[in-house]
Amino acid sequence: MKLVMAIIKPFKLDEVRESLTALGLQGLTVTEVKGFGRQKGQTEIYRGAEYSVSFLPKVKVEVAVVADQVESVVEAIQKAASTGRIGDGKIFVMDIGRAVRIRTGETDADAL
Repeated sequence: MKLVMAIIKPFKLDEVRESLTALGLQGLTVTEVKGFGRQKGQTEIYRGAEYSVSFLPKVKVEVAVVADQVESVVEAIQKAASTGRIGDGKIFVMDIGRAVRIRTGETDADAL
């Protein structure tokens, strides 16, 4: 089992969700986050004064999948989240040691 975590631009969330549900995924977790990478933030003007915004709004999408789904999930996220511009985000893939569905007690792949 793997956890696929993607940090993407907020306006791309619906496209990513649609591409993942088209793969037959049953659920995902979304968290609003802030951060920066190569963008190094941005400068904004508010009431005539210039402000530096160090942390940009992003969305973190997490999906737990069985190992044979990882490549198709990563590909779907990459295609749906891409704008071709700096700040599109990153995708991380991590191992999951154990999963348990609280309601039924199902474990590992059955719990996903």
